[in-house]
Amino acid sequence: MSELPEVEITRRDLDKELQGKKIKTVEVVGTKKAIPAASSKKWFSDKLEGRIVRTVARRGVILVLDIGDGQDLVVDLGTYGHFRRTRPSQGAIEHTKVILTVPGRGYTQIRLIDQSSTATMRVVVRERFAALYFDESELGFDPIDDPMPWGDFGRMLAADSRTLKTILTDSKFVVGIGPVYSDEILHAALLRHDRPSNGLNTQEVRRLYRAIFETMHNAVKYRGLSLGGRTDLYGDPGRFDELIEVYGRGGERSRHGRGNVLTARVKGMTHYYCDYQV
Repeated sequence: MSELPEVEITRRDLDKELQGKKIKTVEVVGTKKAIPAASSKKWFSDKLEGRIVRTVARRGVILVLDIGDGQDLVVDLGTYGHFRRTRPSQGAIEHTKVILTVPGRGYTQIRLIDQSSTATMRVVVRERFAALYFDESELGFDPIDDPMPWGDFGRMLAADSRTLKTILTDSKFVVGIGPVYSDEILHAALLRHDRPSNGLNTQEVRRLYRAIFETMHNAVKYRGLSLGGRTDLYGDPGRFDELIEVYGRGGERSRHGRGNVLTARVKGMTHYYCDYQV
């Protein structure tokens, strides 16, 4: 899945570029896999053309564009989906799935690009969101939009016996943390992935709390990751790759050379850590 920092960066960029603008044309490139709920490409285009984007919001890691009349354009970026602002004259871009054309110094194209073919767009009646995606009340805390007092965070940990890796990647505990950022958070907190959540002492709770919020906010500040060819709306790759300490570095030194990066299989996925995490 796309993780929270990349989705939040996309939301901010799209809100800046699309708010108050009318969608002139919509083109679905290739198959309709990116619009699974639409009966046809024409149906999807007809639903959007002429609509004005009022706001771009985020629910968990799902983007929600308010297009009026109680309807939303809902975007799930999947694994590597991202948007790119282009000019019509720029021609074809590989892995383009959907093109929205809006006014802006002539006309501007907003392209959904996805080499993993997992991103989707749906036109949804607002009341149907929970049935199609999730009930927002079931989501955990949001490290970007919902700063939580560390005392409350500690009580949540104390009430949960699952491992740290498990709770960090559970959207019902915390929103939008996946394999990359969970490994980076655990490394920053100097904690092992298999520690039970209710077994941390006060100092360890504080370290984990700080690591979650600092990692998420720094990732947004440095424009996220460029994994899977991801760029921001303006075609610039994220710079947080340069700050990654352990993820994807198995057998190498951690970024700042504090130790060798080890790997373990956790629920079928590779987890990266150092031996000084306890």
